[in-house]
Amino acid sequence: MRKEECFYLGKIAKKFSFKGEVLIYLDTDEPELYENLESVFVEHNKHLVPFFIETSSLHKNDFLRVRFEDVNTEEDADALVGNSIYLPLSMLPKLTGNKFYYHEVIGFEIEDKRIGVFGKITSINDSSAQPLFEVLNGEVEILVPMIDQFLVKIDRENKKVIMDLPEGLIEMYL
Repeated sequence: MRKEECFYLGKIAKKFSFKGEVLIYLDTDEPELYENLESVFVEHNKHLVPFFIETSSLHKNDFLRVRFEDVNTEEDADALVGNSIYLPLSMLPKLTGNKFYYHEVIGFEIEDKRIGVFGKITSINDSSAQPLFEVLNGEVEILVPMIDQFLVKIDRENKKVIMDLPEGLIEMYL
């Protein structure tokens, strides 16, 4: 399994017991969706390695207490602490309406109600306080704030993000 075919679920935060159990921090709004997993991919030396789960249960809201097959000692568990956990993209719950996953809108056209289509979304920058659509218009990169009030519609059928942006925002780039 390649990383591009997966989504980040969380990180092995710490050991839980002397029998090899670990606590996985789940980076999700709905941890209960991941309570009964059969397996996960653990990132180890930049490769994704499948680990099968013997038992798991939710622990303190956003942690999953897990016992992996063939991880039976504290030393085995120690070797996993700090590693990221991934699942195949096919396991992501489907979103509808104006909710979307960042990877889902890459390549979509972006349209403003006033000026029409003004480019294609090339990536999402979520390293700042406000996530931004990175949009390419010819050679010009345009940064568009991902603000719910600006978002009119995610048109999955036509691969478009339709927005109602403040006057002058796009014009200042062009």
